[in-house]
Amino acid sequence: MVKFHYLRDIMIRRCTEHGYFRGGGCLQCKLPGRYVLDDSKEEKLGRFVSGTLRHFPASAGVEMDKCGWVNLDTFCEVMKKRYNWMRKEYLYALVESDEKGRYEICDSRIRARYGHSVDIDLDYPESTFPYLYYGASPEEVDVLLENGIFPIKQRYVHLSTSYEKAAEVALIHTESPVIIQIEAVRAQEDGISLRLATDYIVLAEKIPPEYLFVVEN
Repeated sequence: MVKFHYLRDIMIRRCTEHGYFRGGGCLQCKLPGRYVLDDSKEEKLGRFVSGTLRHFPASAGVEMDKCGWVNLDTFCEVMKKRYNWMRKEYLYALVESDEKGRYEICDSRIRARYGHSVDIDLDYPESTFPYLYYGASPEEVDVLLENGIFPIKQRYVHLSTSYEKAAEVALIHTESPVIIQIEAVRAQEDGISLRLATDYIVLAEKIPPEYLFVVEN
């Protein structure tokens, strides 16, 4: 009984064959794997990583390039000064086990994939989805259809690649989401960049109203 309770309390573990995962067992082989990071430490690191890579790199003591990249070793050293128990593996575990794909590590660099408030230019490839989606509350729909979608407190507008994902995101803010469809192909033909950050998130600087239509559920 104690053993199983312990496994449920572990946030991040590592399977020797399939890598880092969250929860009590590997999603592929179902084995418990090796303990890496508990809930409390994962939450502390997650908050610091999100804040630094999305909002205040300079305040945290790291330098960010124009595409949002930060030197990985420098970032780890900064984290170690704040958390003396910090190890480089913990950062890899945090990034690779994140189901939402919030961050990416490439060679000696790390960055957030989306959610920035700092002024950067993410260099992701153009989306090939013919339609994209944005969830809104009933109170703001008319304003969006008239004026377009602009980022609020963020560098980019975050669009979803499916109706379902847009509804899932919107439900965080409203009980009755209205889903707006974006004619992505026509927008891109007119020069609007739509960059694919993850399998589910596309970033844009703005979406003018002529490409927006309410989807009837």
